[in-house]
Amino acid sequence: MAFKCDIPAVATLQSENENVRITRWDFAPGAVTGWHEHGWPYFVVMITDGVMRVHDGEKVVDVPWKAGAAYQRPAGIRHDVMNGGARPMSFVEIEIKRSEAFAFAAQI
Repeated sequence: MAFKCDIPAVATLQSENENVRITRWDFAPGAVTGWHEHGWPYFVVMITDGVMRVHDGEKVVDVPWKAGAAYQRPAGIRHDVMNGGARPMSFVEIEIKRSEAFAFAAQI
């Protein structure tokens, strides 16, 4: 199900409170997150260009991304992510722990 983990991706917690968790992920070429499931809806914003090799348990897909690109996913996503490119890859992941976080963000 998961990629062989010779090189783990590095997660650096940037900020966390009752509403959100913000984590920076840094991947050397070939680095992987390990098999995991997202408990909350989340957003990803690419810091660098990169190729995400995503394993969903059934198939493996290479997804090219440009720095600054973003996407969102619902809670419950299960996958493993690998840097499928030849250069380091980084992104910021923003997990929404409570739907009230959207109302909170609108007040800032």
